[in-house]
Amino acid sequence: MKADIHPKYDYVVFQDMSSDYMLLTRSTMSSRETIKWEDGKEYPLIKMEVSSASHPFYTGKQKILDTAGRVDKFRRRYAKS
Repeated sequence: MKADIHPKYDYVVFQDMSSDYMLLTRSTMSSRETIKWEDGKEYPLIKMEVSSASHPFYTGKQKILDTAGRVDKFRRRYAKS
């Protein structure tokens, strides 16, 4: 394996801005901002808009649309006669 061609892979904190959910994981992303984690160490902070803590699909607040009517309308319109 060649040296110095791979990105740095280290611990990073991801913070969901809409729900204040934070996750410590390893990533190749980096940031100038840092945050002090529960273990007392400082880690780079990556801010994101949506995560599993705030996405409607994962929180159960997703609205289900009635697509059956749309499909039937499409089939009737483009049915071969």
